[in-house]
Amino acid sequence: MVPLSAPPCTLHITWKELLLTASLLIFWNAPTTAQVTTEAQPTKVSEGKDVLLLVHNLPQNVVGYIWYKGQIMDLRHYITAYTIDNETIIFGPAYSGREKIYSNASLLIPNVTKQDIGSYTIKIIKRGDETKGVTGHFTLYLETPKPYISSSNLNPREGTETVILSCDPDTEDASYLWWINGQSLPISRKLQLSENNRTLTLYGVRKNTAGPYECEMKSPVSSSRSDPVTLNLIYGPQVPRIFSPLTYYRSGKTLQLSCFADSNPPAEYSWTIDGKFLQSGQKLSIPQITTEHSGLYGCSARNSATGRERSAFKRIKVFARSGLGRPPGLNPI
Repeated sequence: MVPLSAPPCTLHITWKELLLTASLLIFWNAPTTAQVTTEAQPTKVSEGKDVLLLVHNLPQNVVGYIWYKGQIMDLRHYITAYTIDNETIIFGPAYSGREKIYSNASLLIPNVTKQDIGSYTIKIIKRGDETKGVTGHFTLYLETPKPYISSSNLNPREGTETVILSCDPDTEDASYLWWINGQSLPISRKLQLSENNRTLTLYGVRKNTAGPYECEMKSPVSSSRSDPVTLNLIYGPQVPRIFSPLTYYRSGKTLQLSCFADSNPPAEYSWTIDGKFLQSGQKLSIPQITTEHSGLYGCSARNSATGRERSAFKRIKVFARSGLGRPPGLNPI
């Protein structure tokens, strides 16, 4: 940070004296050819930090400086002024109690808040045959914080529930962008953005719209992207599949079947043979089977969260140990 001249003594003056001083400084011509520039140090400012507005290319024969909040140079937007001859600081109606003006025209804003965001104007008054002035403008932006996504429902049921995602925090002068699966949002009636793009409404969430979602906040000086968020979609079960090493078994062996149905949360399973309940569980194992174990085996998968149940069936044939009736070319176990 550029070294500062120590601020002069501050005078507590009456409004009548303030208006008199302001009136002496208000008579100024159109800006001269001097190119006054301003910059902030640091260039990226976070809320709660200090920022110094530096002024470059100050003209010669300066009488004083006036800082305004915004680009309207009237009494209502007047922050503070500095007069060089008597080293006096005068505060105006827009003074927050924190700003400090220095003899080199710099303005320090400690502990920056959201209310400090916006443009600042400095009027530089010159001494000459007649009062002249030049101005400089600067717009202060806060560095965008890392956003995060909040959801009205992180566990929606597939195809039936609406979810609202918000990109937080709500930051002034920031723009918002969204991604799904690392790509920009597709055009879809199922995805609807708010006017300022900060909220995203998902209608009838399905697997292809469950995420992951990311949001980005952008300001004129920085940008930041959130961590990805994927909705825990409640769905299923899909039609289950029954897995078996063989369709034909030899008596005396062990019959082993397993069942799987895509479901979230995972499905609960039960087994039947010819419509009669056998047991619960994803796997079925029957040792020492006989020909009486031949029949139509059914697997039912149920999702307690969705209340849905789906079933699948597989016919199993058990042959006597002698192998009579065995299909040609089959080697039963």
